[in-house]
Amino acid sequence: DITVRDTGIGIAPDDLERVFAPFDRGSSAEAQMQPGIGLGLAICRGIVTAHGGRIWTEPRTGGGAVFSFTIPVVGTPPPRIPPSA
Repeated sequence: DITVRDTGIGIAPDDLERVFAPFDRGSSAEAQMQPGIGLGLAICRGIVTAHGGRIWTEPRTGGGAVFSFTIPVVGTPPPRIPPSA
C-alpha cells in the first residue's frame, strides 16, 4: 500500500467515494474555493485500476484526509536502474 496523508480541509464522509468522479471538487463551500478542476483523483483512479489496483480515501484523525492505493505485484520486479550522474 502507498499512503499519503494531508492536513488540508478534509473530505466530507458523503464525498469519500464521489471525489474520484471526473470534475468533482467536493461538496463543501471551502472545497469549491480550492484551485483545480477535479480531474486529479479521477486520473489516479484510472491508472490504479488499469493496473489491477484499488484506490480509496478516508478522513484523517485531527483533520485532513488519507489517500491510499495498492497495485498487485506479479512475478519478479525488474532490476532498479540507477539515475544517470
